[in-house]
Amino acid sequence: MDQPSYIAIEGVIGVGKTTLATILAERLGAQPQLEEVEENPFLERFYDDMRGYAFQTQIFFLLSRYRQQTELAQASLFKQKVVSDYIFSKDRIFAYINLNDDELALYEKLVKILERDIVKPDVVVYLQASPGVLMERISRRGRSYERNMPQDYIETLNNAYNYFFFHYEETPLVIANTDSLDLVSNPLDVESLLEVINTHKKGTVYYRGGSK
Repeated sequence: MDQPSYIAIEGVIGVGKTTLATILAERLGAQPQLEEVEENPFLERFYDDMRGYAFQTQIFFLLSRYRQQTELAQASLFKQKVVSDYIFSKDRIFAYINLNDDELALYEKLVKILERDIVKPDVVVYLQASPGVLMERISRRGRSYERNMPQDYIETLNNAYNYFFFHYEETPLVIANTDSLDLVSNPLDVESLLEVINTHKKGTVYYRGGSK
């Protein structure tokens, strides 16, 4: 059975997307495509003043993700395996939480033009975690610009992600709750999840560890 050549990992801030994407890329000999989060010059100011810097932060991320995605489209011509730590369509999750109506109207005009050029993954893995676990992981990684992130924002984001992926139909989807998984130091959890990723071809499957 053919294995996916383009895998995307998704989930809320702090859930472990980049960690898993990096592990899978190394395991599969694939090219990692990691979101350029820390390059956003507005991000730290956004967490200090979400209303004041929402639009600048959103547009920077949108254009950065678009640039990466167009580079990915070129790489796909050479059949290079890729593991990404985001999907382009999740950009709207943040836009609808953070932007006002006028900003959203402008955002939608722009994103509808850009998304025409986007290559869809063969399979998406949505990593879930409870808000408390997410806050603990965010605190543990110690990024300075996240130190003042309010828990209610993470809770809102978590609910929005769940809604988005419970209605997601663009590609095959694997949903994995990571509260009790150790995808960093337990290779059995990684291998078990990878088996599901490699064999899942249609619809949504829930991964609970050890088996489908």
